[in-house]
Amino acid sequence: MNSEEEFYDAETGLESDDSCEVSFKDAPVYEAKQTSNGRVPSENGVWGRRKTLPFPMFSRNDFSIWGFLRKCIGMELSKITMPIVFNEPLSFLQRITEYMEHTYLIHQACTLSDSIERMQLVAAFAVSAVASQWDRTGKPFNPLLGETYELIREDEGYRLISEQVSHHPPISAFYAESLCQDFKFHGSIYPKLKFWGKSVEAEPKGTMTLELSKHREAYTWTNPMCCVHNVILGKLWIEQYGTVEIVNHSTQEKCVLNFKPCGMFGKELHRVEGHIQDKSKKKRCVIYGKWTECLYTIEPKVYDANKRAEKKSGDSKKHKQEQNAGRGTDDADEMPDVEDTVTMIPGSTLLWRIAPRPTHSAQMYNFTSFAMTLNELEPGMEGVIAPTDCRLRPDIRAMENGDIDTACQEKERLEEKQRAARRERAKDEEEWSTRWFQQGPNSYTRTADWIYTGGYFDRKYSHLPDIY
Repeated sequence: MNSEEEFYDAETGLESDDSCEVSFKDAPVYEAKQTSNGRVPSENGVWGRRKTLPFPMFSRNDFSIWGFLRKCIGMELSKITMPIVFNEPLSFLQRITEYMEHTYLIHQACTLSDSIERMQLVAAFAVSAVASQWDRTGKPFNPLLGETYELIREDEGYRLISEQVSHHPPISAFYAESLCQDFKFHGSIYPKLKFWGKSVEAEPKGTMTLELSKHREAYTWTNPMCCVHNVILGKLWIEQYGTVEIVNHSTQEKCVLNFKPCGMFGKELHRVEGHIQDKSKKKRCVIYGKWTECLYTIEPKVYDANKRAEKKSGDSKKHKQEQNAGRGTDDADEMPDVEDTVTMIPGSTLLWRIAPRPTHSAQMYNFTSFAMTLNELEPGMEGVIAPTDCRLRPDIRAMENGDIDTACQEKERLEEKQRAARRERAKDEEEWSTRWFQQGPNSYTRTADWIYTGGYFDRKYSHLPDIY
């Protein structure tokens, strides 16, 4: 792998000889009709995925955010019923499914014989998993207890099932598997949100586990912190920060990634920098880039020499930057000027580059092309997917269709129905029983986790609760 072209195909995300023929024997077959947004099957009968939402994002200008949030300072927002104005028309179960947007990186990793090269692609996958959050300032809907979401992507060679397994605290569990039996990706997430006056901080507690069957390897990591600035006043902007450690439990190799905080001058905003070390802790390669753009790998000696030269040339600019510091006001956390692109160091290899968003993304909650498809309900699908699937939630569906009044009414109805069901269980001294996941220790970290027990795709849903 000596060049960007050898590693990455910008059109498909795959090398030309890395294809995998897939066919889910139990994938649902949907009736071919015209949809409400006018989409019809192509000539070969295959549905083309939609490229837009039925209705654009509504204006938030008439809503007093401060009037609501001033009583929430320092509180965990998962325990507070949020107005729908904060939302985007997706459930959190659908939002975490966006981890799978760059699954081709896992497929590529499975084809490589060198464990360090595999780790490079696993690191790229971990970074790409948070890339969809760039400019996504809307809050996904809190899943109802027992809510599920499935996604089958034959073109990408995987299927996924997720379930809301706990309400207090809110925990979402997911499990994805490859048809080729070459990987499993699973985890559980407990997002802790806090409001700090100007910003909302999100701590995505939970462990991600990736298993590569062919190589008998298992990788684990946790996601970085996320902060949304200027929720009261000013332009909303997002930063990810914190250290992410990816461990290969089979080889004891480790990748340490530093998602850098903004800093005084904003120079580090969006930047990711780290390295991969072998079991003897020798640094084997350096990884650098931006989680909003791309990721490169390079030899440590070359990287260090470049940094020394960069530091020497940058010292002359430091005084001028210090003079310009502090131009922001006390009223807002001004977003700093950001360099448009990562400067590639000669000798680097490209690991991953973000796909461009649709031209109309800003009018569609800043969704990626992948996110646009997640709540689509194709004809015939309703009789196949579980009745607890997010696509059947009436409040999310109404918001997606631009009917905010109905969305608000349905959201309140569903929340009250959930509270009533909880009261009934307490009255009968009955505990909630999950359907597809059970609590247990992670096989590799021994930390608390939720394990998929199987059976979802058998399509036996008669025992599921009526949550909508």
